[in-house]
Amino acid sequence: MYNKVEICGVSTSQLPVLKEKEKIELLRKARAGDMQARQTMIQGNLRLVLSVVQRFAGRGESADDLFQVGCIGLIKAIDHFDPDLNVRFSTYGVPMIIGEIRRFLRDNNAVRVSRSVRDTAYRAMQAREALQKQLGREPRTDEIARQIGLPEPTVVLALESVVDPVSLYEPVYTDGGDPLYVMDQLGDDGGEDNWVSGIMFRDTVESLSPRERRIMALRYMAGKTQVEVAREIGISQAQVSRLEKSAMDRIRSQL
Repeated sequence: MYNKVEICGVSTSQLPVLKEKEKIELLRKARAGDMQARQTMIQGNLRLVLSVVQRFAGRGESADDLFQVGCIGLIKAIDHFDPDLNVRFSTYGVPMIIGEIRRFLRDNNAVRVSRSVRDTAYRAMQAREALQKQLGREPRTDEIARQIGLPEPTVVLALESVVDPVSLYEPVYTDGGDPLYVMDQLGDDGGEDNWVSGIMFRDTVESLSPRERRIMALRYMAGKTQVEVAREIGISQAQVSRLEKSAMDRIRSQL
C-alpha cells in the first residue's frame, strides 16, 4: 500500500527502509552531532509517520498537514531517544508522533478551549509525566494538583478539556456487515440491543482483568465519565483512558 502513496510531494516508494540495527547506529551518530546521520534517520522513518497519519483519516484535516506535523513528532523522537535502551525506536517514536498530531488537532478544533485552560492542561500533563517517573505508577489527580499548586477541580477540568472528543458515528464493532457505532450504545439501558449488557457483555469480558471489568462496567453500564471512574477507583484519568481502550480492543477482537 505504501508504494502507491505520495504525500507532501514525497513518493514513499522511494524512501529507504532501515533495519533496527541501522537505526540504532544512526541514532548514536546523531547524538554525537552527526547531522547527516540525523537526516538519514528522518528519511528512513517517514513511512512510520505515514502509518500513524492513516489512523487519523476522516478527521477533515489535510493529510499533508498531518504528515508535516507527524514529522515534527518524529524529529522530536529522534532527538530524545536513548539508543542504549533495549527498546525498538518505533515503540518510542509512534507515541511521540501521535501526541504531536493530537496537539495539532486540539489546537485547530472547532470547539475552542481558552489559552489559560490549555496552559493548565499542559502543565498538568508535564507534572503527570514527572510524577510517573518519580512514583513508578500513574499519579492521581490530587497529586498532580499539589505538584502544580492548583485546586484539583481546576486540574480535572483542564485535563478533560483537551481530551479528543469521540464522534457519535465512530464505528466500534463490525462483523463484516453493518458496523455498530458509538451512538448505538446510547439507547435504553434495558434494551436488548445494548451491546455492552447481558449475555454478550458477560461472554466478552471474561478475558479482561478485574480492573478493566470494573472500568467497563462503570463507563458503559453506570454511564460515568473517565474522570468520575478515575476518582472512584483511585487512578488517573489518563490511565483509565488507556485501560478502557485496551479493554475495548480486546472485546472487539473477541466479538
